[in-house]
Amino acid sequence: MRYYPIFVNLENKGCLVVGAGEVGKRKIQSLADSGAGHVTIIDTREPDPEMAPLLARPEVDFYCREFADSDLDGKFLVIACTSSEEVNWRISNLCRDRGILCNIVDQPEKCSFIVPATVKRGDLTVAISTAGQSPAMAKRIRKELQESFGDEYASLLSVMGRIRPLMLGLGLTTADNTAVFRSLVDSSLLAAIKGRDLDAVTEILKESLPEPLHDNIPELLDGLV
Repeated sequence: MRYYPIFVNLENKGCLVVGAGEVGKRKIQSLADSGAGHVTIIDTREPDPEMAPLLARPEVDFYCREFADSDLDGKFLVIACTSSEEVNWRISNLCRDRGILCNIVDQPEKCSFIVPATVKRGDLTVAISTAGQSPAMAKRIRKELQESFGDEYASLLSVMGRIRPLMLGLGLTTADNTAVFRSLVDSSLLAAIKGRDLDAVTEILKESLPEPLHDNIPELLDGLV
């Protein structure tokens, strides 16, 4: 099966995780860190003490009991990582019938979506999927990408994010804006940021940005280089 790649906005969305073992804890943390509006956790075991900081977050609720069909009410996305084949299939079938996005960990035949291996550097996320054929290969590729993408990519992306509204505020044409953005990403700005060469970074920005934005360069770089 060829999956359609997508990044989902979880803001104000209800999510459910059934099973809070080692895998479940990673899924819960990932959902919370991705800005999920609310994360409900169901597990028959009391929560691990190391989960205390996560459970203290206002958007996270934990219930120590068996899964119930009503737990799906109002949910946008569901992840199940239980050891029960029966429970996993039940959740999968219920989600299918209700049109709820569902992932049963390590069982792609029960899923409406799978979670890719990812490399994250600030707001940059690189996702790797093997369509469920080989999670081991996805992890190997992720390791290789982690060595290729350093923290300088997060800093560059932050700079670009700060530049964007300033450029759009100038009222230039789309073609002019595109030319500036492409000039920046194709320049040696990334290497200068990686080398923490503030003078070089400043000079590149002066060469690439319209003159009205030159006075904004110090604030563009504040805390980044």
